[in-house]
Amino acid sequence: MSEPPSDIPAKTSRRAPAPQPPEPGLNIVSTPIGNLRDITLRALDALAGADRILAEDTRVAWKLMDAYGISAKVQPYHDHNGAKMRPEILQALADGERVVLISDAGTPLISDPGYKLVREVISAGYAVRSLPGPSALLAGLAASGLPSDAFFFAGFLPPRTGSRKNRLQELAVIPGTLIFYESGPRLAACLADIAFVLGDRDAVVARELTKKFEEYRRGTTSELAAYYAGGGAPRGEITLLIGPGDAGGNVQMDVDAELTALIPGLGVKGAAAKVAQATGLSKRDLYARAQALKEGGV
Repeated sequence: MSEPPSDIPAKTSRRAPAPQPPEPGLNIVSTPIGNLRDITLRALDALAGADRILAEDTRVAWKLMDAYGISAKVQPYHDHNGAKMRPEILQALADGERVVLISDAGTPLISDPGYKLVREVISAGYAVRSLPGPSALLAGLAASGLPSDAFFFAGFLPPRTGSRKNRLQELAVIPGTLIFYESGPRLAACLADIAFVLGDRDAVVARELTKKFEEYRRGTTSELAAYYAGGGAPRGEITLLIGPGDAGGNVQMDVDAELTALIPGLGVKGAAAKVAQATGLSKRDLYARAQALKEGGV
């Protein structure tokens, strides 16, 4: 048998890196957003080697730890007890403890508790590290088909339509994909407000990411608003992604122009109904807008 060419390196046996327990300080650890197999090896090392684990909901934390045979001291840390807990946590860091912070799912601090704690730990001079891992907003963006070179995560929009539209007005100028978290019962109304303020943009509803019933539904904002208005509120966790507009601006004036042109021939009610049929926007909102235009209150 001939010898292998000298320029081909010989195979060497490789072993997985040794476990890496967390270092003293505050370690921010990402956990699965649904599929428990998405946990990272480094996250498991951190959980197993922590002196204490701070969890948004200890019941959720124990489900993950039980799945991997991990036992550790677990304490609740959330918005309601944060002020009371932070002095105790700072003392633990002063004593050299390895403290791990997790949320119910995904990356802590992303629409989850932890910001004030991180600020105080930094101010006190202790180390803060982030152990990266699952994130619903990044998972949704990667598979959305929307531009990913520039994006803005805006968390949850306000629940009331007036405040929501005001917030959307502020976001209209952002030249990138917008990402929100939303609940099923509010989804249709939220999409209708987005279509009204931002225009009929490409959009994706990413639901139950990494779970059994994972779903991506794609369409324009008006198409998706009409779909969920007619089909009822979807279940599960929702990540809502809105593609950038042509100029990143507000198209409400286009809707106003259409209503203004139709009111003389169809009246307020008829104009609102026609624009609602064409766009999928809320007939009630359009009627109110048409009435304001007719009365000159704009």
